[in-house]
Amino acid sequence: MLLPSYLNTPLLAYVERGRGFYGILNSGCPETFQSSQQFQQGERGAGSRFQDRHQRIGQFRQGDIVAFPAGAAHWAYNEGNEELVLVVFEDSGNNANQLDQTSRRFFIAGNPQQGEQQQGQQGGRSLRRQQFQSGNVFSGFEDELLAEAFGVDRETARKLKGQDDQRGHIVNIEQGLRVVRPPFSQEQEEREERQEQGQYGPRMNGIEETICSAKVRQNIDNPARADIYNPQAGRFTTANSLTLPILNFLRLSAARGVLYRNSIMAPHWVTNAHSVIYITRGEARIQIVDHRGQAVLDDRVRQGQVVVVPQNYAVVKHAENEGVEWVEFNTNSNAMINTLRTRQGG
Repeated sequence: MLLPSYLNTPLLAYVERGRGFYGILNSGCPETFQSSQQFQQGERGAGSRFQDRHQRIGQFRQGDIVAFPAGAAHWAYNEGNEELVLVVFEDSGNNANQLDQTSRRFFIAGNPQQGEQQQGQQGGRSLRRQQFQSGNVFSGFEDELLAEAFGVDRETARKLKGQDDQRGHIVNIEQGLRVVRPPFSQEQEEREERQEQGQYGPRMNGIEETICSAKVRQNIDNPARADIYNPQAGRFTTANSLTLPILNFLRLSAARGVLYRNSIMAPHWVTNAHSVIYITRGEARIQIVDHRGQAVLDDRVRQGQVVVVPQNYAVVKHAENEGVEWVEFNTNSNAMINTLRTRQGG
């Protein structure tokens, strides 16, 4: 489990492998998921009326894009039998970030592991490393003030700081995490998405979603939902503010690309956004050309590598023998692509 934390930047996460569920704590939103202890332990005859209450919990699986607003506390839990791998994009240049260009994660539980801070100067003339001990946000407050603020004793307030917890920010829950959440099935998800889209596309008049009820997840790995599809070459699927409206609030979007063996994605550029490309499988040759007509990148990239494409720089991708798959994040809620090759080939 990734312990609860929040960032000074908006975040997009792509589920590369595995499945699990997550929670988002938005300020001012009601705790709509609740269950009494009496209901949960009815067979034991428990008579307590204590309620487990929390905000909405969602489930994710491979191929999902999940959006987390800046400052919204969130956590994630792996409920599958395999590793949960998330590719995360944090946009420190976003208007929501009022600090510097460094992405900062503020933990509100546990005790993040000891980290290493690096300082340096341009040109490599001076480089200094120093160790620092980080903790959750409670660790900076005095026990007495925490106890008074939360209405607990000082020992409980001390435990909030997590200073005796040496597990870090990702912990193993031996008995599994039990939370109040509705049952989930892929068939139910697909049925709800068809209802949301309607017969003639999304039905929005501006009041269907609030920050508390907004949909934050969309699957971009299903070939049936591709925006561009060629059975011989591959496919391209986008998630933008038209398909996932909360992205308009985050000012971000994402896309999933698949090229088959020896296929090519024609030269193109993104008119209104920078793009960050992460290769999830295979290998491809990528060329990027700047405004002077010079190739700023001409290299083969493979699984696990990242390529940054500045706004308006032209790019071409050519899949190698294994094909290539990637996910890309764009710094605009509705990234627009122009191609250098027309349909007629001119």
